[in-house]
Amino acid sequence: MSVIIAILDVGILTFILFKAYELITKTNSMQIIRAAIIMGLIYGIAYIMKLNTLNWILGHITNVLFISIAIVFQPELRKVFLKLGQNEWFSFGNRAKDTPVESVLIAAEELSKLRRGMLVVWLRNSKIDDIKRIGTVLNADISSSLLVTIFKYDTPLHDGACIIRGNKIYAAGCFLPPSENYEIKKTFGTRHRAALGQASVSDAVVLVVSEETGAISLAYDSSLHYDLSMNELKKTLESLLNLNKDDKKVKEKSDEHTAII
Repeated sequence: MSVIIAILDVGILTFILFKAYELITKTNSMQIIRAAIIMGLIYGIAYIMKLNTLNWILGHITNVLFISIAIVFQPELRKVFLKLGQNEWFSFGNRAKDTPVESVLIAAEELSKLRRGMLVVWLRNSKIDDIKRIGTVLNADISSSLLVTIFKYDTPLHDGACIIRGNKIYAAGCFLPPSENYEIKKTFGTRHRAALGQASVSDAVVLVVSEETGAISLAYDSSLHYDLSMNELKKTLESLLNLNKDDKKVKEKSDEHTAII
């Protein structure tokens, strides 16, 4: 029983120290710590060296100093107590944020349910400056909200493709070269033909959401992988974009999912 109590004692102390460190680093409260350390050092030096006058002064103005520190560092102290009152204080580390790929897939899933078309191009090695010049340069952080805003409503940018370069939506409203395969044209709509066309002339990866069926597909290496699940989309994109180096090469999809030019 004593061992359990000791472990619990150490565990609670570790948790409190860890969270105290998080609060200090996140709220810029290091200034308060520095002020307290300086005052402690001054008081310690005065006590060790028996500086009676300084000890007498510090002893009488300690309360005033604490009040002064509270006033001077009021914004930092307020942030500390606000953090203490939040539920996230009781969780270790920061909450995981959506990766750029996950943000695109969240938007694709929502637009799929709404039967709104979507076209997103990830640049790899090939350059498509001629296409980017046609569109509108955004250079914005990738977010599902921004993508939904672009494609959900009939805005001037919704009718083209979004170009992703690195972790940025570089441009929107870009028009892609349509596929010249006539069999594909009979089967798929404008967005799918554009996705296949781009996959035929570059090594870009293109995600397309069908406005008619809501199917989410990927085009790359001159082929269209049609109506993939969220899990398939995520694994394929992470592998093609080298986001997970430990993943094996993406397996070829079955004939019902793939149409090769």
